Amino acid sequence: MSDSKFEPIEFDSLNTISIFQRPSKVLVKNFGLRWKKGASFSTFLDVLPSILAGKHLQDAVSRVARAIAERKTIILGMGAHPIKVGLSPLINQAIESGFFSLLATNGASLIHDVEVALSGKTSEDVCARLADGRFGATKETAEFIHEAIREGYNNYKNKGLGWIVGRKIHEENLPYKDFSIFACLYKNSIAATVHVAIGTDIIHFHPSMNAEQMGALTFCDFRIFCRAVSTLSNGVYINLGSSVIMPEVFLKALSVSRNLGFDVKNYTTINMDFAMQYRPLKNVVERPAETGGKGYNFIGHHELLFPLFLCALFERIDDI
Repeated sequence: MSDSKFEPIEFDSLNTISIFQRPSKVLVKNFGLRWKKGASFSTFLDVLPSILAGKHLQDAVSRVARAIAERKTIILGMGAHPIKVGLSPLINQAIESGFFSLLATNGASLIHDVEVALSGKTSEDVCARLADGRFGATKETAEFIHEAIREGYNNYKNKGLGWIVGRKIHEENLPYKDFSIFACLYKNSIAATVHVAIGTDIIHFHPSMNAEQMGALTFCDFRIFCRAVSTLSNGVYINLGSSVIMPEVFLKALSVSRNLGFDVKNYTTINMDFAMQYRPLKNVVERPAETGGKGYNFIGHHELLFPLFLCALFERIDDI
């Protein structure tokens, strides 16, 4: 066997540098602190290390708290899953505390919110009901929403779909309306927009579906959303668990706002989801930096991550 042409290299002449002179990215002053049993949630926030996601969370909370104190526009865009994992009471508390200027979501959120308000439960077993076509054929859910749409289209066409359904939940005093996000938004005069993609929601194949009316109302909601985005400079946009609909709607609203002459820049964005997704990363997190803004990305379970974020805001809001 022939010898290899590569001989082991010698390290004798390697140039070294003292650790006391070398720049370092991690310092003990940024480490987390020890925990004391029985301490407060505010203390827990102070215990977090000011490194990577810990630092990002602290910075994001500070930015949002400042925006709230300065009464800047703060938009919560979300998918339906936060409702399905039981976050409605905490989100309602944030709404009542004036955290959000507008909540924007998809049609599925509207359905789950209505079901909760009607019956105190939601989310059927798709696999168990799909085989014989029973999935999505729930009577009361569709009838309530489509009746609200008919009434709203005739009387409140310029209010949009989110406002109309929130009003009906509130005015009809549904048994579990205190758990309804849309009723809470209506009661507190906070804008609610629903961005429907026809064919994605169970209520679209019910006999009472009126595509013309639903389309007109969700289009009105898009225009309302565009108006809110046009005021987003120095404000905040949060994307909670929406991987396609809200990131795409946000991108178009941002473009049309600038096209119409609104100087939207220097805003903060926050994305929270179970996994890294292309559209939220590009449309929500990365693109704000192009105009002097800042984007944050947090990956984790909604039922853990968003309560942590909101509770941190509750603790920090008075410090600004």
